[in-house]
Amino acid sequence: MKIEAFEGLQALLQSAFPKRCPNCGRVFSGPEQFFRETGDMPGGRSSLKSFVDDQGMAVVEVFRNCRCGSTLMDEFSCRRDMSAPGHRSREQFQCLLQTLVARGIAAETARNEILKFMLGAPNRLHEWLGDDQNPA
Repeated sequence: MKIEAFEGLQALLQSAFPKRCPNCGRVFSGPEQFFRETGDMPGGRSSLKSFVDDQGMAVVEVFRNCRCGSTLMDEFSCRRDMSAPGHRSREQFQCLLQTLVARGIAAETARNEILKFMLGAPNRLHEWLGDDQNPA
């Protein structure tokens, strides 16, 4: 399973990392390394199990195989805000993304720049949108 398949998920417990394989002692410093350096479940079995917790939050249990063959598990939650403001925010994100794509910017590049803007990181949105549509 590719790391991209886990976009939209975040570690429920940051204290879960570093994670150590109880069989071989291999240490995974964070979720990215965990996904990159472990494999799917054998026999085509799903690596994901989802459920809704007591607070109504969607939780995904991720099962991965260490290189030594031991099965490891961690819990992740969907960080998507399902409230009305969260829905409006996603609509605005999509509208901005479509505007940038219509201006000839590759969708993935545009998406990454919008995310940078949202995180307060240097981005190219001001350059792409011009002064009349300053996103700030």
